[in-house]
Amino acid sequence: MINSKQIRQKFLDFFAAHGHTIIPSASIIPENDPTVLFTTAGMHPLVPYLLGQTHPAGNRLASAQKCIRTGDIDEVGDLTHLTFFEMLGNWSLGDYFKQESIAWSWEFLTSPDYLNLDKAKLAFSVFAGDQDAEFDQDSYNFWLETGVSHKRIAKLAKTDNWWGPAGQTGPCGPDTEIFYWTPSTSLRAGGSEAAPEDFQATHADSRWVEIWNNVFMAYDKQADGSFASLKQKNVDTGMGLERTLCTINNISDIYQTDLFDLAIAKLEELSGKKYKDQATDFRIIADHLRAATVMIGDQKGIVPSNKDQGYVLRRLIRRAMRAAKKLGINQEINFCSTIAQIFIDQLGEVYPELIANQPKIVAELNKEETKFKQTLQTGEQRFNNLVLNNKKISGVDAFDLYQSYGFPIELTRELAKEKDIIVDEAGFVAELERHKDLSRTATAGKFKGGLADHAEATTKLHTAVHLLLAALRKVLGDGVFQKGSNITVERLRLDFSYPDKMTPEQIKEVEGLVNQAIKDELPVTVQEMPLAEAKAMQAMGVFDTKYGQMVKVYTVGQGDKMFSCEICGGPHASNTGELGSFKIIKEEASSAGVRRIKATLS
Repeated sequence: MINSKQIRQKFLDFFAAHGHTIIPSASIIPENDPTVLFTTAGMHPLVPYLLGQTHPAGNRLASAQKCIRTGDIDEVGDLTHLTFFEMLGNWSLGDYFKQESIAWSWEFLTSPDYLNLDKAKLAFSVFAGDQDAEFDQDSYNFWLETGVSHKRIAKLAKTDNWWGPAGQTGPCGPDTEIFYWTPSTSLRAGGSEAAPEDFQATHADSRWVEIWNNVFMAYDKQADGSFASLKQKNVDTGMGLERTLCTINNISDIYQTDLFDLAIAKLEELSGKKYKDQATDFRIIADHLRAATVMIGDQKGIVPSNKDQGYVLRRLIRRAMRAAKKLGINQEINFCSTIAQIFIDQLGEVYPELIANQPKIVAELNKEETKFKQTLQTGEQRFNNLVLNNKKISGVDAFDLYQSYGFPIELTRELAKEKDIIVDEAGFVAELERHKDLSRTATAGKFKGGLADHAEATTKLHTAVHLLLAALRKVLGDGVFQKGSNITVERLRLDFSYPDKMTPEQIKEVEGLVNQAIKDELPVTVQEMPLAEAKAMQAMGVFDTKYGQMVKVYTVGQGDKMFSCEICGGPHASNTGELGSFKIIKEEASSAGVRRIKATLS
């Protein structure tokens, strides 16, 4: 039995001994490809060097690269699917090519000093050729030179033996893939222990599992779909650590390896349940929190949000939390950071940024867990009420679950699937687009509410506008008045009277006052009173806007702790402690004598 740490280290040691510089994992957010959210392969961060730039570490490289793939999140919970995985890879940037790459692959896999795999269980595929590129005769011949039988080398089409690009354009080329025969108890269902001789005829048999892929990059795919020749010929290989670990150890369940055993054991302790009795929920929690740990702890540090990478992260955390609820894990504890610490300890030696960012990982997970706990129970109650006498969730209701209760559409879909309920996802998308249109066209003029909707997030941002205006008056003086606002689910925008650009010190002071008011957990109260009485108590308001004779006055804080007092008609949080962390993201001119601030809550 060989564990994950041994496989990873043997791989890096082998290629270091063959003149490769071991480089650290790049960020999981791609530097050079705006067409994808995450780094999905080891070559992704190296695209500029595959295209001809000089790498500072030389032209022979190897690494263990962090990768995230999100297309199969809904499939996580079975034996094999993962969101985060490690890709072991070695590269030649215009140096060696097919012969050395194939010889070294054979040596690493079969040498007693390294993986020592059974040669009788190995098979290989090469590119058969088409109108874009010819048959890969060289790779075929080099495998024969290792002593492999021609019956174990399949010639396959581009759909099987062509790799890349990682995005829509970029480096690509034919590859040769390495397969290992897995018996009935292994990664895939099967039968006979002995591997068939004829791989061309049996390559589609699921008992042949691909463990390594050597890509010979000689082409650059263009935007029009054509293939240009690269300035230099490169080698890019990828060996999935997790898949290789399972395959060569004859293990069918990736969650029963050393990568997950400590986390699973802790979840059993926290839940009082056994993995074998509720495996799907254990797997969802373990995978999603491992991925979340890596995302938050990454060099570029992702945090939960409603956009892009942050949305994926939030979705993972919330799906893990729902699985934890199904396991009966105590909702009074913040279990996410407890599980994350296990993965930090396991992976920190290889990816030291996880150790460096440990406080941030714990803080963000605790914050997101606390936030979602407040809505999960009421959100599920709302869902159950919606389906009580219906067999369908409408698009409007799915959007309400998303906006008001923080349920991603994927979570609503998952809940519906459990109850054999249909979700109108097309209607959800239409409602989402309508909301975006509202956000774009919501008034930016005088304050009349200025809200795109009354969702929970928008309501909190609306409350934050009151705090922001009061803080601006404290820092800049009583000449500051609100000139307009626009609030969406993602950010607030406040226009206010002030002739000069704010200094960084003033911005920092305003931000600090708002966050202190949030930290003080001030109550937000409302009174209905005559307009004249509201003016007499010096409540702020846009008095050139026509109010009725009776108005609502919202007060933040009480007595000598009163922070803000305004006439307003929109929805508000009941306590500033609900708001989270306030951050000014931009201060700019709006018009003559009017400045504009954009800010967020997290």
